[in-house]
Amino acid sequence: MKAVLNGQVIADSDDIIESGGYQYFPRSAVRMQLLEKAPKTESDRACPHDVQFYDVVIEGRRHARAAWSYEAPRPAMQQVAHRVGFWQDVEVG
Repeated sequence: MKAVLNGQVIADSDDIIESGGYQYFPRSAVRMQLLEKAPKTESDRACPHDVQFYDVVIEGRRHARAAWSYEAPRPAMQQVAHRVGFWQDVEVG
């Protein structure tokens, strides 16, 4: 499975975990150099799973908060701990 944005492959792996309708990639399969930590909002800080959103930056164009990771998920989301999910303009398939 791949995560693609503007023709650029951001992540590529067969080790995918699906949860809540989203696919989560292992960090080792993600081109983390394309991701920049987004500042945490009040809503992010209230998340019980310690969510960290990332902007995806490709060729100087910033796609705000298009990726995220749960840094300290509660037991119900433990299976996606430290994995990366994508949404918005990122095509996953």
